[in-house]
Amino acid sequence: MKSAVVVKNLSKSYKDFTLGDISLSIPQGSIFGLVGENGAGKSTFINAILGIINSSYDTLQYFGKDFEQNQKEIKEEIAVIFDQTHFDLEFTPKLVSGFMKYVYKTWDNGKFENYLLNFNLPKDKKLKEFSRGMKMKFEFAVALSHDTKLLILDEATSGLDPIFRDEILDILRDYSEDEEHTVIMSSHITSDLDKIADYVAFINHGKLVFIRDYDEIQENFGIVTCGLNTLQALSPEDVVAYRKDDYSYKVLINNKHEIRKVFKDLVIENASLEDLMLYTVKGEKLV
Repeated sequence: MKSAVVVKNLSKSYKDFTLGDISLSIPQGSIFGLVGENGAGKSTFINAILGIINSSYDTLQYFGKDFEQNQKEIKEEIAVIFDQTHFDLEFTPKLVSGFMKYVYKTWDNGKFENYLLNFNLPKDKKLKEFSRGMKMKFEFAVALSHDTKLLILDEATSGLDPIFRDEILDILRDYSEDEEHTVIMSSHITSDLDKIADYVAFINHGKLVFIRDYDEIQENFGIVTCGLNTLQALSPEDVVAYRKDDYSYKVLINNKHEIRKVFKDLVIENASLEDLMLYTVKGEKLV
């Protein structure tokens, strides 16, 4: 499987925060989710791999090419959407479309105007008159109107209403289905990633805690609500972590099909991405 992005031992230190030794490989044609609390290091990681901030690393490659040696070529094939618009608020969409063809060789003005129409965005209105949601829709219209191989979203859906977020998720799913286009999506809205992510990386306090195939999460992980005797009967190898409620224990397990064979009456609920994060960080280990 080809990799869209390869990172080895990336680090960035500030006075009061360190993003430490992040290594990962993002498969081409996938939607790769980055999750973590605010301040966990998601935006620092994205800014580092884009060269916006200086960082140290052993390897940083896009599409098999070294980033340092091929920055201009690589950036031509990337679109980035942050949580706020980066265009001058005095600009109009019409003005932006006029100069984007000089920024990207593959700029498609017809496609851009179709997105404006579909997103109900006026061409001649200044961006400062747009609502937050309209500004983010405009960012998506720009990003999707040139032939990029990689789309990077840093909390870009957080300012959108639920209906439009679902529309964007459908667009992202279609974008990545040809196995040529890749999405890196940083979000604290884990339900969005539950809907579309192929892989998920969890960053906590500057450390990469895990990378998982989302199908593996759905297939193998579950939540069990049980008493102390059942908890103690479970194998530590099958238990990721547990949390104690007032009258029971909630247990995150990683082998739900095998556990069902042994504990036939046990009710096992599907585990969400939020469950994995919560139990990994705040759960107790079974020893």
